[in-house]
Amino acid sequence: MKVLFVCSGGMSSSIVVKALKTEAQKHGTDMEVLAIGTNEVAEEIQKGWDVVMVAPQIRHRFNAVKAEADKASVPCGPIPPQAYTPLGGPTLYKTVQQLVS
Repeated sequence: MKVLFVCSGGMSSSIVVKALKTEAQKHGTDMEVLAIGTNEVAEEIQKGWDVVMVAPQIRHRFNAVKAEADKASVPCGPIPPQAYTPLGGPTLYKTVQQLVS
């Protein structure tokens, strides 16, 4: 599964990316996760992502990101604030699964 994280600069999500990948491995799911900044969404979303997740610190940009995801027919949802931590893997994994099901 390919998960695209959108955050303010693409950098702050590295800890959360690791938490999600670790949780996915526990469930036997192979997961590719990439964190990007908001200015890269329109181009990157065309590269075959299964789901787009928007970080809490840019929730004010959620509608713009979702509009790009909708154009590409990719499910899009916000990352719950409680999942945006090194221990948030289980919540984030559940959120991803809900979006793609």
